[in-house]
Amino acid sequence: MALNGRRATFDERLHAVRLLEQGESPDDVARILNLSRRSLFAWQRDYREHGEDGLRTKKTRGPDSKLTFEQMSSLYALLVGCDPRQLSFGLALWTRKMVQELIWRRFGVRLSVASVGRVLRNLGMSPQKPLYKAYQQNPELVARWKAEEYPKIVEEAKEADAIIYFADEAAVGTHYHSGTTWAPVGQTPVVAHTGAKRSAFMVSAVSRQGALRFQLFDESLKAADFEAFCKRLMSDSDGRPVYLILDNSRVHRAKRLKKFADDSEGMLKLFFLPAYSPELNPDEWVWKNVKHDHVGRAAVDGIQQMKALMLSALRRLQKMPALVQSFFRDPALAYIAAAHP
Repeated sequence: MALNGRRATFDERLHAVRLLEQGESPDDVARILNLSRRSLFAWQRDYREHGEDGLRTKKTRGPDSKLTFEQMSSLYALLVGCDPRQLSFGLALWTRKMVQELIWRRFGVRLSVASVGRVLRNLGMSPQKPLYKAYQQNPELVARWKAEEYPKIVEEAKEADAIIYFADEAAVGTHYHSGTTWAPVGQTPVVAHTGAKRSAFMVSAVSRQGALRFQLFDESLKAADFEAFCKRLMSDSDGRPVYLILDNSRVHRAKRLKKFADDSEGMLKLFFLPAYSPELNPDEWVWKNVKHDHVGRAAVDGIQQMKALMLSALRRLQKMPALVQSFFRDPALAYIAAAHP
């Protein structure tokens, strides 16, 4: 309340609190705006707990700021059951401001952004990095792969005493960065790195038993390169057939590779995952480990240093079969364990 006895307006309260939040002295703010320190601290508390709406009086706050049980249930169903784009928001990821707008649209209740955060936590939600799935993916083919096709491959491999590998390839650029670092609040840290954009390419294969095989390339993979990698897999298999599970890239579907497999007299068989289904391939975790956990955090000074880091990370991973086996425990890969009783 102002010292002259009148009730401060919403704008006056907001202005006073913003000055405090910017680091101004409470004594100076109180003196300049002719306010009491007690009121200032009360407004600041309300602002931090409820956002700007906490500074409004009941007359200016709008409808009741609480949601009923039925409204909370409806809100949960909307957030879990709908893509924001289905509700005309234009973006694919929910934010507190978007949920705030949704609550106003559906229930006529105005909440501060801070209050929306508390509502979401009360609903058992938290901000999470989503998995992105291609809309071209066919769920029926994915279900068939898990329930029928992969178990059939496992049975055939048992009869032939074959080793099952999942393979994939990836590119890593010198401009790829990941991770965070500690720094004083408000001072964004700067890390020096090369400005030249170069890439290195790699291919790897993993088995459920923890084996890892890999090869690095200076240029993007061609069918001949992948054929050479397959030959290395076969030579490392102690005379056992290799059953290789791949995605549907042009390199993997090349006629040259198919002919090589057909001419191998059963020592190499190729199988293909459903299209647009990288989550079904445990070898994706190899690239996450190499790119995100190692190379991306290094801020390399050139292509040679990056290739050395890639090689070091892959060799380290190769010596840790238990870690490679852990890749297969991804919930999205439960179908693999289910097929190996």
